[in-house]
Amino acid sequence: MAAETSSSSSAVTEEELTLTVKWSGKEYTVRVCGDDTVGELKRRICEVTNVLPKRQKLLYPKVGSKLADESLLLSQLPLKSSLKMTMIGTVEDDILVDEVDSPDVVDDFELGQDEVVEIKDNDVNRQKLRRRSAHYKIQLRNPCRKGKKLLVLDIDYTLFDHRSTAENPLELMRPYLHEFLTAVYAEYDIIIWSATGMKWVELKMGQLGVLDNPNYKITALLDHSAMITVHSDARGTFDCKPLGIIWAQYPEYYSSKNTIMFDDLRRNFVMNPQNGLTIKPFKKAHANRDSDQELMKLTQYLLVIADLDDLSTIDHKEWESYNEDYFKRRRRT
Repeated sequence: MAAETSSSSSAVTEEELTLTVKWSGKEYTVRVCGDDTVGELKRRICEVTNVLPKRQKLLYPKVGSKLADESLLLSQLPLKSSLKMTMIGTVEDDILVDEVDSPDVVDDFELGQDEVVEIKDNDVNRQKLRRRSAHYKIQLRNPCRKGKKLLVLDIDYTLFDHRSTAENPLELMRPYLHEFLTAVYAEYDIIIWSATGMKWVELKMGQLGVLDNPNYKITALLDHSAMITVHSDARGTFDCKPLGIIWAQYPEYYSSKNTIMFDDLRRNFVMNPQNGLTIKPFKKAHANRDSDQELMKLTQYLLVIADLDDLSTIDHKEWESYNEDYFKRRRRT
């Protein structure tokens, strides 16, 4: 009986649902699974309507207010394939205003080793990763380069202070950004991955002069639609950035052995903790831009580890204590 129950539950969560969403006089089709959350449903809706998830209100009589809980699994709702629901929401004309006005993220947390392993190896999360890898198509801006390692960079608080105000966006750019990207481009392909929408990513990187700089090239831009939602018994439901999406689409170029990811939120790389490095967030740009040296230090770190065979064997948490002599000794052993 227990086995039958487990099998039935698995079938429900893996079943793909095709839903119709009515918005602004038109109907849009989205595909989700039972083990997706309401938040992921909103991301799928965003892909076809450009209405950001936080601007969406979903209406379906049989569900009521439950659709307001973005952490709720769709398998917990009375949804059937081909049903129609209504979405109320507005496309943001001013992306800058939208993103600056968004709530600040202050609830980052450090997961225990057992929690990380449980999340990373969870079958449901692996299924989500496979589906996202199949459905999210990375658009290359420049070709992948054989023999180069991969650097994946967050934007907000990593490259840019998105909460402070300024007449010119360059005032909020992290110091030494272009020098950093120029130096590491010699050894690394560069992908920018933000938890915001693609319009914001393109706009902000364009304003900072990152997309057309003659000294380096950006391989690709990824947005919130490439993220997946995972669950921890201790921390609840949250989004993360699984590098497996990149590895699955470009296995001949990138893998866990040659990829490193910088983010100010450690939870973003819970699916690939051995490849993530949590950096000091860049906030209060006007007060700190003359003293912030983070990208200069990270440049040295990346160039030192560039010729190592397997980046996933390094404890990136202790990057500040590493030095060139350490890695020279490591290469000899």
